[in-house]
Amino acid sequence: MFGCQGSGLRVRSWFTLISGLVECLGFAGAVFGWASLVFVLKTEGYFRSLCVNITINGTAVDDCSRQDEQLSLIFTIASFMNNFLTLPNGFLFDHFGTTVARLLGISVYTAGMLLIAFSSPVNSILLFPALSFIAVGGILFLVTNIQVGNLFGMHRSTIITLYNGAFDSSSAVFLIIKLLYEDGVSLKGSFLFLACCSVIHLVRTFVLMPRTHIPYPLPENYTYGVNCGVTRDYAVAKIEEKNIQTSQAEEEMPFEGTSPQGQNTDKMERSFKSCLLSWFFLWHLLWLSVMQLRHYLFIGTLNPMLNHLAAGDPGLVSSYTNAFAFTQLCGILCAPWNGLIMDRHKGKQREPGQSEQEADLKATILSLSLTALQCVLFSVCAATPILPLQYLTFILQVLNRSFLYGGNAAFISVAFPSVHFGKLFGMVMALSAIVSLLQYPCFTLIKGPLGGDPLYVNIGLTVLSLLAFINPLYVYLHCRRQAAQRASSNKSASS
Repeated sequence: MFGCQGSGLRVRSWFTLISGLVECLGFAGAVFGWASLVFVLKTEGYFRSLCVNITINGTAVDDCSRQDEQLSLIFTIASFMNNFLTLPNGFLFDHFGTTVARLLGISVYTAGMLLIAFSSPVNSILLFPALSFIAVGGILFLVTNIQVGNLFGMHRSTIITLYNGAFDSSSAVFLIIKLLYEDGVSLKGSFLFLACCSVIHLVRTFVLMPRTHIPYPLPENYTYGVNCGVTRDYAVAKIEEKNIQTSQAEEEMPFEGTSPQGQNTDKMERSFKSCLLSWFFLWHLLWLSVMQLRHYLFIGTLNPMLNHLAAGDPGLVSSYTNAFAFTQLCGILCAPWNGLIMDRHKGKQREPGQSEQEADLKATILSLSLTALQCVLFSVCAATPILPLQYLTFILQVLNRSFLYGGNAAFISVAFPSVHFGKLFGMVMALSAIVSLLQYPCFTLIKGPLGGDPLYVNIGLTVLSLLAFINPLYVYLHCRRQAAQRASSNKSASS
């Protein structure tokens, strides 16, 4: 095993980082490759019994809109569970540590893979719990890996966004399954292989991950992993427990409470409740919710949308589905750009009297704004009923999704106390999940009254996406108020 001090810890940190990226890239966000899996499921005949014969202009055709609705409902529930159960999972992670959270995630994820492996068109109903289990287990892999960014100090935001990019790119796993299926590999064989890979997750849990948490900033001589700090892990856990108790015992104060000098109260003194009720949390929740709804509806309705634009040509639909899945692989390449934007100020000298948290918050403004702008452009392209234009839509979608989730995790880690990260991350994901349930009525509206044409729904969602600009505007005004207070205090002190 690697040593616990100095260069040995650095090597271990890099090994933990790389193995975590492989884990997130190969497993965590597989559920968002749903469009590729739907193609295989339809070919296999899942929910085929819901198709009915109708006559149009004297020609008998199959109407499979109910099949599409059922498959869309599966993704709606899975994406909801992916986010909503992040809340209890966040509490679990904060209070019981990494090992317990990961063991739960591995168990649930493996169960989901096995359910799909042993499902068939006869028992298509098994897809409902299976996709939800895969979604919940995958998000636990991500949550427990995000803390690895704490090992890299100045590059913390970059590492966090890199993990989120790997999470996005893992949606290509279902593309690989689709391609293997077309080459003769059964659906059962592919999912049994993925279930067996859980052994790798178990080994990594006990060998390369801490039992509790990786704190930020790192204590002196911090160690973790096998033969590397059973005692130290315990000590860090005690420190975190003390911080939580101190935080909860604090008299409630607003998030933006200031000292007489106009500086923010230290993050470690804020209670969970005060963070939850802050304007920062509210506007960030709105920022995440409206853009996430746009992405979920796009992914969940991609197959019927392509069928609509391609006039039902299965070869064309398959080609565009593959193109979409291939672009998802680029998520891991796009996400670090957002982290670099947020970390760019780390090497710069702060303004006189400016706190580190204020500098970090100021650095998030550009990232939040760019993410909102990307979403609007992506939504405009998706709303345009021109099939070749969807290639550009796919590119903008993966770029925006990488910025969205990486920026979400990085912003929460910057704006709120680290002892509340799991709970706040879980809360914002859970509340945004409730908003994401609107995707199913939107889909029903498209397949029903709108006759399969999503144009008007897409226009409405594009307008809704504009609300995301409120969050960066609020952060900008907050930082400007702090700067004005600091300048006033310095002026008074000098006089």
